[in-house]
Amino acid sequence: MTPEKILYETAVTAFGGRDGKAQSADGSFAVNLSVPKGLGGPGGEGTNPEQLFAAGYAACFLGAVKLVARTRKIALPDDVSVTAKVGIGPVPVGYALAVELTASLPGIDKAVAEEIVAGAHERCPYSNATRGNVDVILTVAG
Repeated sequence: MTPEKILYETAVTAFGGRDGKAQSADGSFAVNLSVPKGLGGPGGEGTNPEQLFAAGYAACFLGAVKLVARTRKIALPDDVSVTAKVGIGPVPVGYALAVELTASLPGIDKAVAEEIVAGAHERCPYSNATRGNVDVILTVAG
């Protein structure tokens, strides 16, 4: 699926691979990277691609949750949140990701919350990018 028009674009360059650093072209984003112990690395102070992916997916999905609620005229509480759990593991030809998105919509009826989350999954760019490629489990907390 290709966008009809690019509304925003960014570029981030990684240096040193999983045990290096990454920085955006405009300099507003810079992180140290380290290989987690679960993947045979030392762990350490840096982040890793899975954490970065989880942060991006959670933030983007929450934006989609808010959009769906707004279009359905449902007021969400200020403490609405999405947690993205991202796992990585071996497959016959390398490694693959698995994702679980847990949405917390306090005070919203569970059936309504599930409808909002399902609608967000249809609209979120990360969900569209992973659909058919990554197993994504959707959960509504509470």
